[in-house]
Amino acid sequence: MIYRVAFRILIITMIITGCGSSQNRFSLTSPHFLHGDVIPKPYTCDGKNISPHLAWLNPPKDTKSFALICDDPDAPNGNWVHWVIFDIPVADRSLSNAVETAPTLPNGTKQGGNSWNNIGYGGPCPPPGKPHRYFFRLYALDSKIDLPAGVSKLTLMNGMREHIIGEAELMALYRRE
Repeated sequence: MIYRVAFRILIITMIITGCGSSQNRFSLTSPHFLHGDVIPKPYTCDGKNISPHLAWLNPPKDTKSFALICDDPDAPNGNWVHWVIFDIPVADRSLSNAVETAPTLPNGTKQGGNSWNNIGYGGPCPPPGKPHRYFFRLYALDSKIDLPAGVSKLTLMNGMREHIIGEAELMALYRRE
């Protein structure tokens, strides 16, 4: 009996506060694929190798900037980094298709190096075989990160470690025959 009452109180609290409702959760989406879907060819090395459009909703209220990292944990030699982009202005709620590969974008957004030793996005390009997972992780930060363009994923992760106040994730699959 006590457990049922406690469970009901928990459910009512979640409904009132919005916990458990995806409507109020920090989220990352793409119009090109859903979480767990196959990433379309234009966004891979078999296509145009351009970045997909990404959009987000409901960042934490104290957010001052965003950072996004895309990587493949299934790569044969360990984690393969496809995109490092940070100091995305707090007013922005999306990254458009085909973000240019410049170290610094006109709005002040900075891009880091990927595992090909290039700046900007490099699309999925796994060896033939099993599908690989590509994680797009968006971080809400309580400040801008005082790092230069061109930094590595590890340097960015270390620089933003104490500043992450929210995280949203979108995962896509890609396989080459």
